[in-house]
Amino acid sequence: MSKFMMSIRKEMLLLARDTGGIVILFVMPMILLLAVTMVQSGSFDSLLGSHMDVLLVDNDGGDIAKRIQDRFSDDDNLSLVTTLDGKPIDELAAKRLVHEGAYQLAIVLPRELSSDLNVHVKQNVDNILAEFDFSSDSTQKKPIAVAPKEIKLYFDPATQASFKTAVKMSIDKLVSNIESQTIYRMFQEELGEGADRHFQEQQFISFKEVDDADDTIQTIPTAAQHNVPAWALFAIFFIVVPLSINIVKEKSQGTMVRIRTSPTSYAHFLFGKTVSYVLISLIQFYLMLLVGVYVFPYMGLHPFQVGHYFFLLSLIALFSGLAAVGLGILIGTVASTQEQSAPLGATLTVVLAAVGGVWVPVFLMPTMMQKLAVLSPMNWALSAFYDVLLRQGGIMSIVPAILLLFSFFILTLFIAVTYDKKKKTI
Repeated sequence: MSKFMMSIRKEMLLLARDTGGIVILFVMPMILLLAVTMVQSGSFDSLLGSHMDVLLVDNDGGDIAKRIQDRFSDDDNLSLVTTLDGKPIDELAAKRLVHEGAYQLAIVLPRELSSDLNVHVKQNVDNILAEFDFSSDSTQKKPIAVAPKEIKLYFDPATQASFKTAVKMSIDKLVSNIESQTIYRMFQEELGEGADRHFQEQQFISFKEVDDADDTIQTIPTAAQHNVPAWALFAIFFIVVPLSINIVKEKSQGTMVRIRTSPTSYAHFLFGKTVSYVLISLIQFYLMLLVGVYVFPYMGLHPFQVGHYFFLLSLIALFSGLAAVGLGILIGTVASTQEQSAPLGATLTVVLAAVGGVWVPVFLMPTMMQKLAVLSPMNWALSAFYDVLLRQGGIMSIVPAILLLFSFFILTLFIAVTYDKKKKTI
């Protein structure tokens, strides 16, 4: 046991003397986490439906404007802005604010929209009822010319086409409902129905989305739910760089020769490195959690919610650290110089992160890349984090990912040991 402890102490001393390695392992991932999360926050919010302020220029001031405001007030994700600095918004100001990017959408209601709609509907209703009036004294009134009205929509030039389509469909449905209700009301007035009798104005045919999944289960992560585990995994796997460099140093400086000639087995050497760097990976993971929980709110980001899943998250991080250590030992064993190990370790980590969904979530990737993502151990771990954070999974839900990560550790360690033995016999 003393040999194991001394081996771990040796690794910690080597790392403590490497200032650049400490920066790479602990400082750089936290900076990347903050920067990338802030950049991606808007994109994730657009997928999840974030709160948005909408400008409303009310040139009508009638019943239709009131109905539109009532309808928007029922939507928790939208808020109508009708005044700025205590003054009503005009069309020019709304257009300017939208094109500057201050608001994504402005709705401009035309003048006399409510009154002209009532006139238009009343004339149509009168024409229909006149066909059923066979009295000789029935006269046809001269129709009043009413020009069609247009509700103008100003969109931010950077707005996605899907958002524009959704808004247009929503407003078109709202206007159609208002027209239908106006027609019902006009028929009621012309037929002399009492105030206590009403047509059934509610929509008869509707649609309902049926989802067998639990309503509490979330399928798309927030920026915090994705980036905290994703960049924690990137930090964990980046230990392959200092780990492989240290192994190459020990080979070039003769440390490995002294270890082999002393009464210390090669297993002690591997055990010391494994335990040391797994501990480092857990420290990295907990630091990223602290940033997500306590720093994100001060940056205007959604905080990372750990909840009661701390143990499961730590378990995934533990086996991710083992997979990273196995990869680092393999690269350090195969490489002959630091010039080989450092670029190889860094490049391989970046590739595994890109393919595994660290930078861009897998569900946003093309189909081909989604199939390639399953080859990355970072994707195995990230999927396990999703199972816990989004689907409220238990220990059994992450067992397949844990087994894959542990198998990856065993496989890389086996290849490294086999290569080392074969090289010594040559």
